Amino acid sequence: MVNFDRVLPVLAPVLGPVMRRTKAARQAQFDALPPAPGRVLFLGDSITERAMWDGWFPELPTTNRGISGDTIGEVKARLGSAIDAPLLVSLMIGTNDLSGLGTSRDIRAIAAQLSDLVDRIQEMAPSAPLLINSVAPRSAYFADRIRRLNDRYRQTAERVNATYVDLWPTMAAPDGALRAELTVEGIHFTNAGYRQWVEVLRPHLHAALAATEKSSE
Repeated sequence: MVNFDRVLPVLAPVLGPVMRRTKAARQAQFDALPPAPGRVLFLGDSITERAMWDGWFPELPTTNRGISGDTIGEVKARLGSAIDAPLLVSLMIGTNDLSGLGTSRDIRAIAAQLSDLVDRIQEMAPSAPLLINSVAPRSAYFADRIRRLNDRYRQTAERVNATYVDLWPTMAAPDGALRAELTVEGIHFTNAGYRQWVEVLRPHLHAALAATEKSSE
């Protein structure tokens, strides 16, 4: 089996332009269909886009603003079509930056962009709890880089009083790769992968919503 994490950084200069048309088509729908206020916003790349959030969280109004192939910078650039007084924001982003689709593959640079994105989200949605999901495991080849990036994500969450959602303990195999039963090809999730993410995410999400409701009483 091809190790996609070894191949993707090499292919990134070619993949980026190819993906722009698909991204633009989905963004055009976002521009035409502004999000309704008072909903749980899921923001990210293809891992977010492919999730059926209304099915995983039937008890909540949800909005899916994932775009396949998106990087941190691209999410920041499209926040205007994603944020309108959300009930809560769940953010998972950064894996495509590691692949070389963003402006830098340097861990410190990616983390700095994430920090800027988080600041902008909180400026636009100051009353909404923010959940910062860790970058999910991929192949063992990327394990150390993802761990170091997630350490910086955790620090950002602490700085802005956001909730850090750590997927590593339940989704990583002993070698640091995404567990085989949770993934299609080492990056994207199977149904079991989404179920695992939701099991980790759900208590954090509901706790954040409950805290917000209590503070508004």
